[in-house]
Amino acid sequence: MSWILFTLMAVFFQTFRNAIQSKLSATVPTMGVTLSRFLFASPMAAAYVYALSVWQNAGIPDFSARFWIYIGLGACLQIAATSLMVVLFKQKNFAVGAGLAKSEALVAGVLGMLFFGSTLSLLGWVGIFIGAMAVFVLSGWRKGGDLTPKTIMIGLACGTCFALTSLYAREASHALSLSFELAAGWVLFWLLLVQTIILCVYIGLQQPTTFSKLAAQPGKTLAASVTSCLGSIGWFTAMAMQHVAYVKTLGQLEVFTTMLISVVWLKQPVRKHETLGLVLIGLAAVLVMWS
Repeated sequence: MSWILFTLMAVFFQTFRNAIQSKLSATVPTMGVTLSRFLFASPMAAAYVYALSVWQNAGIPDFSARFWIYIGLGACLQIAATSLMVVLFKQKNFAVGAGLAKSEALVAGVLGMLFFGSTLSLLGWVGIFIGAMAVFVLSGWRKGGDLTPKTIMIGLACGTCFALTSLYAREASHALSLSFELAAGWVLFWLLLVQTIILCVYIGLQQPTTFSKLAAQPGKTLAASVTSCLGSIGWFTAMAMQHVAYVKTLGQLEVFTTMLISVVWLKQPVRKHETLGLVLIGLAAVLVMWS
């Protein structure tokens, strides 16, 4: 049951983080919006790890070479995934952008089975098929649909990068001889720190004016970091406890909260075929959860 609660926590905070980043993307370059997710999150993660370590009376663990490989791969893939998500927001309205990125759950199931030792039942495969159909529906299947092949590919690439990030994060957590919560906390801290350093160096060299654009919107930048950190604590802890495919399929509940935010806060209409696609993704999530 614990992993379900952590997943629901992640869904709640990630929904608001995505909405905040969607707003930021109107005036801040893609890499700057990506940085907003990590900029103030590392100190929060460090405080979280310290509090857990004191509570569990645990010291600093031994970090193996395998652990660092997983961290490096996960950090780079999550930067790529977040950047693609921001680009996706600019290609299509918010609700469908998030829906396309939800291919992450389907990809995590397939890659987890092929390369990471995860297994899915027949019911799980039915869920995957329905989820694939949902992505097809969201990709502009109607005649005259306004989604281009480029947008579809960006969405699928985003989902794949997020899926691999999640799978590597789970492997990194299992490489530490700690409780699920503390292992996930360490993985989160190092991922955030590495990502922040990489992005700051890149932006400093290539887009130095981006820092001033973020500084001009301190509230949204801080909110993006805080919601990202809290959401990631939920995701990483749940994934340390349970297979990524199950966590991410339960996380599909985000599509419904995304629709609400899209209509209420971002004032973006959700069309009939978009609603159908999002509902199908939710159905796929339920089927895989029950498998």
